[in-house]
Amino acid sequence: MADKPSRYAQVLAWLDQHIIKRLYTERVRRVILQSLPFWVASLLTGLVAVGYEELFVWAEETSFTWMHRQPLLVFAVTPIAFVIAWLLVAKLAPAARGSGIPQVMAGIELSKPTAYGHTGYLLSLRVAVVKVLSSAVLLIGGGVIGREGPTIQISAAIFRAINRLQPAGWPQLSRQIALVTGGAAGLAAAFNTPLGGIVFVVEELTQTHITRFRTAVFTAVIIAGMTAQAIQGPYLYLGFPRVSASTGWFLGIVVFVAMFCGLAGALFAKTLLWVNGYRRRFKTMPQQAAWVAGCGLVLAGLAFWVGTDAIGTGKPIINRLLFQNDHLTPWYLFPVRFAGMALSYSGGAAGGVFATSLSAGAILGDALSRLVNVTPSDTNLVILVSMVSFLTGVVRSPFTAAILVLEMTDRHSAIFQLLLGGLMAQGAASLIDPVSFYEHLKEGFVREAMAQPVTKENRSGSLRTE
Repeated sequence: MADKPSRYAQVLAWLDQHIIKRLYTERVRRVILQSLPFWVASLLTGLVAVGYEELFVWAEETSFTWMHRQPLLVFAVTPIAFVIAWLLVAKLAPAARGSGIPQVMAGIELSKPTAYGHTGYLLSLRVAVVKVLSSAVLLIGGGVIGREGPTIQISAAIFRAINRLQPAGWPQLSRQIALVTGGAAGLAAAFNTPLGGIVFVVEELTQTHITRFRTAVFTAVIIAGMTAQAIQGPYLYLGFPRVSASTGWFLGIVVFVAMFCGLAGALFAKTLLWVNGYRRRFKTMPQQAAWVAGCGLVLAGLAFWVGTDAIGTGKPIINRLLFQNDHLTPWYLFPVRFAGMALSYSGGAAGGVFATSLSAGAILGDALSRLVNVTPSDTNLVILVSMVSFLTGVVRSPFTAAILVLEMTDRHSAIFQLLLGGLMAQGAASLIDPVSFYEHLKEGFVREAMAQPVTKENRSGSLRTE
C-alpha cells in the first residue's frame, strides 16, 4: 500500500496542477519542478544557518560570562557539559559527532541506488537536531569548536529531506546533487561566503565535473546566502582589516609562514586521528564516559590557567589581532588552543574545526610575524596567510581556504598572497600525510553507515529512481 503523500508534497502537486502547468511550456515546467524543492531547501538552510549562528553566539557569550564570574566553576561545568554533549550523540544519533563534513562526503559516496538507504544514518533530520543541541551544550561548557562544519551537515540533511518529499512522478535532480548542493548552501550561509561555498563543492565534496550540478549549486548558494543576508544584513565574517599587499622579498616570508602553518595544521589533523584511534580502546559506556569527562577536566585546567581565550570558537581572538593591534598574545596560547581543539573534538560530541583552525592560524601567524620582525603594516597580511595555511593543513582545500578568508575580509588586494599561501601549505602538509583529515574520517563513516540496517523510511527512499 502506498504511503499517503505529505502535506508538503500535496502543496507542490497543487502548485503544479493549477499554476505551473497553465503558465509554462512542458520544457520550462520540467526545469521548475526540478528546481522548486531546491529553492525551498535553500531558503530553509538560510533560516536555519542564521538561527544556529545566533544560538552559537549566545552559547559562547554564556560560557564567557559564567567563567568570568566564577572561574572555579570550570572544573565542574566543563566536564559535565562534555559528558552531556557526548551522551546526546551516543544515545540519539552517533553520526552527529564531530565536524559533519566527512558525513556529507560519505553520504555523497553512498548516494548510488544500491546504498542510498544508508544515507539516513548520516544525514537525517534527527541527526541535524542532535548536532545543534550537542554543539550548543559543548560550547556553553567551554568547548573549543566551530559551527561551520555542523552547518554543512545540517544543510545536507535539509536538502535530503526535501528531496525525498517530492510528489511521485516529479522530475528530480539526483540524490548526489541534492547533497552536494546542500553542502555548498550550508557553507555559504554559515560564513556569508558564496564563492567559498561553490569552490568548496568543486574542491572537497565531489570529484564529479561541475557541469552536472552547477545550476543547482549556484542557485542554492544565492538563495541561502541572500536569506541569511536578509536577516543579518550584508555583513563580513571578520570585517575590513587593514592590509598592505607587499610583493618582492616579502613573498619569501609568505612562503615560509605558509609552509610552517601548513605543517602545523597537518600535525593537528594527525593528532586528532591518533587521539580518536586511542579513544576506540574504550568499549563500555562507563569507560567512554570517564574518557570524555577526563577531556573536559583537562580543558578546564587549561581554561582556569589561561582564561576565556582558551575556550570558544576563537573569533574574538582573530578580531583582536586584526583590528585592535593587540599583538601581545602569550607564547603558550597556541599550544593551549591546539590542545583545547583536540580535547573538544575527541570528546565525541558535535563540533567543527573550521573556525577554530582559523583562530589557531591567526595566533600562530601573529607569533611568526613577531619572530621574523615584519613591519606593522604587513602583520595583518601574515596573519591572514597563516589562517589560510593552517586551515589548508587540516582540510587540504587550499583554494577554499583562500577564498573563504578573502570573502570574510573583503581584502581582494591580497588574493595572490592568500592563494600562494594555500598552495605552499598544501605542499608542506602533504609531506606529513598525503590524505586529508576529512578523507580519513569519510571512509570510517561509509563503513559505519553500511553496517546499519536500512530502516523503513530509508528503504522507501532507496527504491526511487535517480
